[in-house]
Amino acid sequence: MKRIPNKWFKILSILLVLYVLVYGLLIPLPSDVGMLDETIRNLFYHVPMWFGMMLIMLVAWIYSMLYLVKMNPNYDIYATELNNVGIIMGLAGLFTGMLWGFGTWGTPWTNDPKLNGVAVGMCMYGGYWLLQKSIHDNEKRARLIAVFNIFIFPLFIALIYVMPKLATFSIHPGSGDTVNFKTYNKTNNMQMVFYPAVIGWSLLFVWIAELRIRIKKLKLKKENEELFTQHIVTKHT
Repeated sequence: MKRIPNKWFKILSILLVLYVLVYGLLIPLPSDVGMLDETIRNLFYHVPMWFGMMLIMLVAWIYSMLYLVKMNPNYDIYATELNNVGIIMGLAGLFTGMLWGFGTWGTPWTNDPKLNGVAVGMCMYGGYWLLQKSIHDNEKRARLIAVFNIFIFPLFIALIYVMPKLATFSIHPGSGDTVNFKTYNKTNNMQMVFYPAVIGWSLLFVWIAELRIRIKKLKLKKENEELFTQHIVTKHT
């Protein structure tokens, strides 16, 4: 993942997010949205967060496999920081989902296959974050978290997408026997905000990941220079 020299994606991400934040609150809603009412506008914030998170974590998963094959330290940095940003994006999606649940179900959390899968999946990535912070040997840490990431990403997708689809009962839209949001979007006007939201939020967090990667590389470069200086001093004393 090389640094993207052009600023177009940064400008585009800002414009799209501003568009979603403003027009997402102004766009006329379909007449029949059931009990969702005005809370369906959270579709422009909650769902795109999860879409972007899954995309970022997919790229991190690929970099973890590349690291184990080529042992390139840069691949470890890419995988680690992309996952860290993906976790932040997932927490944002979780928080907006809990707000949505409180507004529609009267509670931020229910015993639902989708929500329980999300809880388990986020705990797995919490373990990933703790693992990378608890090992100080860079090479050993990189190998362990790469292997861990290769296993948890497919499990995460199964927990939050595959298993809820197979559930016999769910109150979360798009899971079990519930309808998806296309049922409510009869006029298709919501797509004018939803798809730009997916692109805008994803680009914004890719930008954050790029900044974190650059900072991590600078820190490692500084650490290597300090180690080299200490080695030279020790050699001549």
